[in-house]
Amino acid sequence: MPRTSQLLYTQREPAPTRPAATVLLLRDTAEGIEVLMTRRSMTASFAPGAYVFPGGGIDAADAQAHAQSTRRAGQGDLQLTQAIAAIRESFEELGVLLARHADGRHVTTDDIAALDRQAPFAAQCRERGLMLAGADVFTLAHWITDRDLPRRFDVPFLVARMPEGQTPVADETEQFEPVWVRPADALARHEAGDFFMIFPTLRTLERLQKYASVETVLTACAHEKPLWISCPRAGLLGGQDARYMEHDSPYGELALTSPDGQIVHSLDWQSEQPVSLLKNVMRLTAPNPGMMTGPGTNSYIVGTASTGYIVIDPGPDHAAHIGRLFEATGGRIEAIVCTHSHPDHSPGARPLQALCAHRPPILGLPSAATARADSRFAPDRSLLNQELLTLTHKAQIHTLKVIFTPGHAANHVCLVLVEDGLLFSGDHILNGSTTIINPPDGEMSAYLDSLDRLSRACDEHEIDFILPAHGHVLGEAPQAIAQLRAHRLKREARVAAAMQALPGGTLQDWVALAYDDTDPRLWPIALRSLQAHVDRIEALGRVA
Repeated sequence: MPRTSQLLYTQREPAPTRPAATVLLLRDTAEGIEVLMTRRSMTASFAPGAYVFPGGGIDAADAQAHAQSTRRAGQGDLQLTQAIAAIRESFEELGVLLARHADGRHVTTDDIAALDRQAPFAAQCRERGLMLAGADVFTLAHWITDRDLPRRFDVPFLVARMPEGQTPVADETEQFEPVWVRPADALARHEAGDFFMIFPTLRTLERLQKYASVETVLTACAHEKPLWISCPRAGLLGGQDARYMEHDSPYGELALTSPDGQIVHSLDWQSEQPVSLLKNVMRLTAPNPGMMTGPGTNSYIVGTASTGYIVIDPGPDHAAHIGRLFEATGGRIEAIVCTHSHPDHSPGARPLQALCAHRPPILGLPSAATARADSRFAPDRSLLNQELLTLTHKAQIHTLKVIFTPGHAANHVCLVLVEDGLLFSGDHILNGSTTIINPPDGEMSAYLDSLDRLSRACDEHEIDFILPAHGHVLGEAPQAIAQLRAHRLKREARVAAAMQALPGGTLQDWVALAYDDTDPRLWPIALRSLQAHVDRIEALGRVA
C-alpha cells in the first residue's frame, strides 16, 4: 500500500452505507426481455427524477419474516432477508406482490387491492394466509454506492419473474410512471436525454440486454452468488464526472490517487504536463499515440525535489517530451532507467542525459543479439537483478528494486517502489491489452516465468498497483497478474488446438482459428505472439 504521507489529498471517511435491496421484475415478450421501471419523485433525497427498479432500505421486520417465505436450499439468511425487503418494497411502491396462496396460486391484482400499502406488510400477508415467494427471487449483482456520495447504500440487485395477473400501480408519492421497457430501449432513451438513469442502473441494463429470456437470467443466477460486485469510482474526464467499475481501465488509477473516492483526478490523456499519481510519483506521457503505444509511452518520475529523481523510460527521442521531463525534474535527475530497449522506451535517454549538467547514469540491460536493429541499446551501467536504487534526503527514502523480467524483450526489467508497493511494469504488463511477444527477442516461456516472478514480488512487497508503460494504473496487482497468466495459457490452448486441427498449416492458417475472437485487422500483430506460442508448444512437445 502507498504510504499515507505520499497521498496527494487529505483523506476523509466516506459516508457509512445503509443496507437496502432492489428487484428487477422481468417478463418475456416477442421482442425480448422487458423490465419494470419507475420514475423517482423529483423531491427524493437520492437520485431524484431517475428511472429505477423498485426497492429501498431493509427493515428489521424483513429479517423477522423468514417463516412467512418460501426458501431455496442454498439461499442464506441474508439473501432471504434481502429478498423479503425487495418483495415488500415492490408491493409498497408499485403494488406488485411476489406471494402465493396456500394452494400455490400467485396473488392477483384483486388480492392486492384488499391490502393496505401503508399498513405493516408481513402481518397483512400472514392474516390472509399468503406465503412470500422469497425462493423466486435471485441475486443478480451487488452494488455499493460510490465513496464520494453523501448517501450510500449496500444493495443487492435481485431478479424475479413478474407474476401473472398483476398490474403495477405506482404509489404516486415516491414512485411515478411505471413502465415496461426493453433494456436496449431504456439505454437508447437515456442516451437521447428523455429517460434519466443513474450509473448502477445503466450498467445493470447493459448486461441484462445480453440475455434472451427471463429463464436464462434466472439460470445464470442460480449459483447464489452475484454475477458482479461493484463499488464504482469517479474521476474527471473533459472536466465532467465520469464513473467506472472495477473492470474499467481507469479504476485502479482512481483507487491510487484518491482512495477515499474524492472526485479530484483527471483522466484525460495529454502530453503537455506531468500527472501526479502520488507526491513522489509523476507520469508524463510521450506524444506518440498509436495502435502499439495506446495513448503514448508513459515516462515515470520517481522522487521529490528534496531527494532528486529517477526517470523510468524516457521514451522516444522526442525533443519536446525530453524537455518536459527535464523541466518537471528541474534537472535533478539522479538516474535514467530503461525497462527495455524498444524504440518507444530508450532512445530518449541520451538526449535527456545531455541536458543535465551532472550527466546522470543511464541504467538498464544491454540489448541482446536477438534485438531488432531499431532496438539496440547500451546503458552506462548494467543493472543487477534485485539491485536497489535509492533516493534519500533526511527522513525521506524512495527505493526502487530491480527485477529481471525477460519475455517481451530479452533485456526487460521491472521495478518495485518498495516503500509504496508499486510495480513499474514497462511493457511486461499493460492496461487494456496484452503485450506482444515477438521472437526471437521475445520468448513466451520466459514471459510466463517472469509473470510468476512478479507475482511473488507482489506477495513480498504487498504490491497493490501496477504502473504500465502504456495506459492507466492497474489496481489489484496480484489478481491482474493471475488473470493475465490465465489468459496467456488459454490462448496457448487455442493455438495448440489450431495446430492439431491443421497439422500442416501455416501461421496464417492457425491465427484464423486461435484468434477468431480478435478483430482480423489485428491478426498481423497477433502473428508475432502466435509464433511465440508455437515455439513454446513445440519446445514442450505438446503437439505432435
